[in-house]
Amino acid sequence: MKHYPVEFKADAVALYRSKPGATIRSVADDLGVNTETLRNWIRAADGRRPGAHFAPPTAAQAGGGDVQADLAAARKRIRELEEEHDILRKAARYFATETRW
Repeated sequence: MKHYPVEFKADAVALYRSKPGATIRSVADDLGVNTETLRNWIRAADGRRPGAHFAPPTAAQAGGGDVQADLAAARKRIRELEEEHDILRKAARYFATETRW
């Protein structure tokens, strides 16, 4: 069983929530995690599963600092990752059509 850092779990949940209309499956595929794993992280973040092992990182865990600045940085990183993902998706689509004869 893989163990993911708390920050990765929080970012994955935030990414899912930031994409309107996205499915858990599509976000899980994008991140390379199991669909049920991401579903469990979302449930744990919502507090819907007793005894969950997930909690968003506190300021102390994240190294302190300004929460708003951390949030802005996380949103910027999500935008960057979404752009990279779009580029990779387009490239994959291009190469898929090139290999069909």
